[in-house]
Amino acid sequence: MIEATSCGGVVIFRGKILLLYKNYKYKYEGWVLPRGTVEAGEEYEDTALREVGEEAGVQCKIVRYVGKSHYTFEVPEGPVAKTVHWYLMRAGSFYSKPQREEFFMDSGYYKFHEAWHLLKFPNEKEILEQAYDEYLELRKANLWYH
Repeated sequence: MIEATSCGGVVIFRGKILLLYKNYKYKYEGWVLPRGTVEAGEEYEDTALREVGEEAGVQCKIVRYVGKSHYTFEVPEGPVAKTVHWYLMRAGSFYSKPQREEFFMDSGYYKFHEAWHLLKFPNEKEILEQAYDEYLELRKANLWYH
């Protein structure tokens, strides 16, 4: 089994969540949270911020670690066990620009219930729920600034 690690973000601005729409040759299609592979020597937080910047064109700040998700998939070399570390992030605006080179065709900020229904993967829906609960707690305590 090949082990792989990625990091990503649940990015929120004014209560709405950033999603990306990926369409890879009509084989892989759907709305996802921004995430990507850890590069050699890179800290997880740095990976998450870099990937959000690359995939969505969004500069943001990490608020806190949310948790991790696990899944497996097949490649020609064999099965891959992937772990994704997720962070709750705060953006400074609604701006986003999907990275076309990575087959992201659209991006945008959505209300929680819209984002939850749009997301392709159940494990990302779970992470969204956890991150949004934390966001609501921070907002209630006046610790969220946008």
